[in-house]
Amino acid sequence: MATAAATSASEAEAEPKAGPTAEGEEDDVKTARTRRKVLSRAVASATYKAVGPGWDQPEEGVSESDGDEEYAMASSAESSPGEYEWEYDEEEEKNQLEIERLEEQLSINVYDYNCHVDLIRLLRLEGELTKVRVARQKMSEIFPLTEELWLEWLHDEISMALDGLDREHVYDLFEKAVKDYICPNIWLEYGQYSVGGIGQKGGLEKVRSVFERALSSVGLHMTKGLAIWEAYREFESAIVEAARLEKVHSLFRRQLAIPLYDMEATFAEYEEWSEDPIPESVIQNYNKALQQLERYKPYEEALLQAEAPRLAEYQAYIDFEMKVGDPARVQLIFERALVENCLVPDLWIRYSQYLDRQLKVKDLVLSVHNRAVRNCPWTVALWSRYLLAMERHGVDHRAISGTFEKALSAGFIQATDYVEIWQAYLDYLRRRVDFKQDSSKELEELRSAFTRALEYLKQEVEERFNESGDPSCMIMQNWARIEARMCNNMQKARELWDSIMTKGNAKYANMWLEYYNLERAHGDTQHCRKALHRAVQCTSDYPEHVCEVLLTMERTEGTLEEWDIAVQKTETRLARVNEQRIKAAEKEAALAQQEEEKVEQRKRARAEKKALKKKKKTRGADKRKAEEDDEKEWGDDEEEQPSKRRKVENSTPPAGDAQDLEAETGLFGKSAPVDVDPPSKQKERAAALKRDVPKVPHDSSKDSITVFVSNLPYSLGEPEVKLRPLFEACGEVAEIRPIFSNRGDFRGYCYVEFKEEKSALKALELDRKTVEGRPMFVSPCVDKSKNPDFKVFRYSTALEKHKLFVSGLPFSCTKEELEEICKAHGTVKDIRLVTNRAGKPKGLAYVEYENESQASQAVLKMDGMTIKENVIKVAISNPPQRKVPEKPESRKAPGGAMVPRQIYGARGKGRTQLSLLPRALQRPSATVAQAENGPAPQPAVTASAATEAPKMSNADFAKLLLRK
Repeated sequence: MATAAATSASEAEAEPKAGPTAEGEEDDVKTARTRRKVLSRAVASATYKAVGPGWDQPEEGVSESDGDEEYAMASSAESSPGEYEWEYDEEEEKNQLEIERLEEQLSINVYDYNCHVDLIRLLRLEGELTKVRVARQKMSEIFPLTEELWLEWLHDEISMALDGLDREHVYDLFEKAVKDYICPNIWLEYGQYSVGGIGQKGGLEKVRSVFERALSSVGLHMTKGLAIWEAYREFESAIVEAARLEKVHSLFRRQLAIPLYDMEATFAEYEEWSEDPIPESVIQNYNKALQQLERYKPYEEALLQAEAPRLAEYQAYIDFEMKVGDPARVQLIFERALVENCLVPDLWIRYSQYLDRQLKVKDLVLSVHNRAVRNCPWTVALWSRYLLAMERHGVDHRAISGTFEKALSAGFIQATDYVEIWQAYLDYLRRRVDFKQDSSKELEELRSAFTRALEYLKQEVEERFNESGDPSCMIMQNWARIEARMCNNMQKARELWDSIMTKGNAKYANMWLEYYNLERAHGDTQHCRKALHRAVQCTSDYPEHVCEVLLTMERTEGTLEEWDIAVQKTETRLARVNEQRIKAAEKEAALAQQEEEKVEQRKRARAEKKALKKKKKTRGADKRKAEEDDEKEWGDDEEEQPSKRRKVENSTPPAGDAQDLEAETGLFGKSAPVDVDPPSKQKERAAALKRDVPKVPHDSSKDSITVFVSNLPYSLGEPEVKLRPLFEACGEVAEIRPIFSNRGDFRGYCYVEFKEEKSALKALELDRKTVEGRPMFVSPCVDKSKNPDFKVFRYSTALEKHKLFVSGLPFSCTKEELEEICKAHGTVKDIRLVTNRAGKPKGLAYVEYENESQASQAVLKMDGMTIKENVIKVAISNPPQRKVPEKPESRKAPGGAMVPRQIYGARGKGRTQLSLLPRALQRPSATVAQAENGPAPQPAVTASAATEAPKMSNADFAKLLLRK
């Protein structure tokens, strides 16, 4: 029955290959798809009935009766195709389209891990037995499969294994599975499956071999190794032979000598099973293992309590095991850590480094290196170490070259990574060459590899990254040194160095000195002199140093004529350099002067605009007051009219001012300007009003329990009432102190004081939360007068290979829309849309993926994508370094005096350095008072402002006329 089912399944698989040629055949194709799904499940049922209960159970939900019903469904569907096709039609068409899309995507990028997983899932759902087997095979060649993927594959293959050949195929799959990761569950499945073949030739030896290898691999696993030991003992106990009893004794004794969980139960079981007393040596080993178990328990319990991937706990466990120094246990804990942290390159590097330096076992070392590059193919350091390990253990040259070719296609995320892998491969080829021979096959291969490397960096890398990754031409420099030192071919070395200089390196003194040293060691004096003369003419960074080297050489080796020529050239060159520097300094000074003039012009324009506005306000106020006085004089209105402007307490003018107004009105015959107090009195009155406004004190000793909230809307009414519920979610709030202006307007920031420090720390998580349409900024409360360099920026400014920077987004793009696009390329952990202070989007975003591999794949797929008619740019997040402004202390001379800066850029200096006010008129600057709401020093008053005459109003001019 199983054979018939398999034959039917193979026939069903062959049917879809011939597409429908007419509309009438479409129903037959859909019916065949339905029948294929049914038959694929029937194969498992038939296999189970043929083999019997001793084998592994088939897939859940499949029984003998189910198989008969499904065959009946298939036959009925074949006779009446229209009855069931509507149930599968829409879903299958959708799945087929998705399968085609995934296959096309994999043809473009074979390193898309998630795409492989989705394709296997859909093919398995559709019952495409042959295709799903091929898809799994392709994925396993590129990536190591997880325990879940392997067990699913193995269960499918076991359910279809019908004869000895199929069993051998399953054995091969198990061998591949146990090489990817150390998985106790896979070893247990392997052992149990091998028991089913005990009746075949060599079956018993096969079972014991599998279990012994399982014990060597995971028998030391403290939490999961127990299952392997028990399964092995049960198998040996089931064989009723007197000679096998000793084998069971041996397994008990070996297990009791290893620290494992539930050791006490195993010891009790051994006492009950054994007819003879337990030997004293076994008891001693058991007690010793118990002591070891107590030392390991803290680390195991830490792993049990933590959440995956538990990297920090594994690192601590690894450190402990490496101090103990048992190689088997060190290897096991590394393998356990890598099961959950297989995408952490640093962990693979540490593991491979331990194997390279300590164990040095060829098969083990190369296996780990191979698994490392399959798990993290984007990490160039793993590929470089793999090539070194292969060379160290004498691997064939073809295999090493093949590994290097795989590395080139791995998809590194930086141009410098390609330079590094090329350099590692070229170093390997150089070590293969026997330079005692004038010419050899290895030497020609090395030279052709150098040529290919230069072409690859120019064509492939530069086109992708817009840079070659090797601006200093290190590969070409190494080639030139090899030609000069190892091959005695200075002609080739000079050609290479000329090419280096033509790539923009002629202006650097160190490049010329490298060439000079090479000529000095392997060339002749004539070429050394020629190189230095060229260096004097071309160097722009350190020409003095090059000139000094030339003069030193001529002083020791040159003739008088050569000395004179060198002195003349160096003097001419240095004079030209000084002239260029003076011109550059003058140009910078002119630009600085222009910038200063522009700043002064802007200041004057602002001052004039402010004075004009104030003058208009004064005229308007004078006119209104004069009209009020006229009305009082004629008795039209005895009550004072309410002012349209905001009244401040004690701002009503005294009665004497009204009389002066009447006198002026009678003099000129019309409404005259109001008699306004002099500016000095106005300032006193403003200061009094400012004193009347209640200040908001801040105790700096409470900075640890206080947060500073800014960027709030100015229109926020009753800030304390509206902000309190928001911050009370973080802890008990002691006080909220909003800051108001002198006129009583809210200034957009406040202090929030908590009862406990942990509440203040939790409140920092509210940073960038939207309050009435604006992002609220929450930062620690720090006295910047004591910590002037303190800045709060919650995001990293370094290279983050798992995070993408997206630019060019439409302003209407939401976080949800961007996440929907990005999650197709991997697991998205976070998305941050960049906004301005008003909360408006800037068209920029940061997308954080789970690992570097997903981020690199997303760059390849999303860069240049069109979103709402906008073409976006996607790159790995690597913000440029911010220039730190020069501190005044850094310009102090050794004696302590300030050293003036010589050159300023276009924005280097905003005001003049010299004080044009005579010292007799200078006043000592008053001590800057601390601001009422925090340490914010007030700007100093300039000399021009101090000497400027107070401006006079119209009323002042009127008084002057009356005095005359």
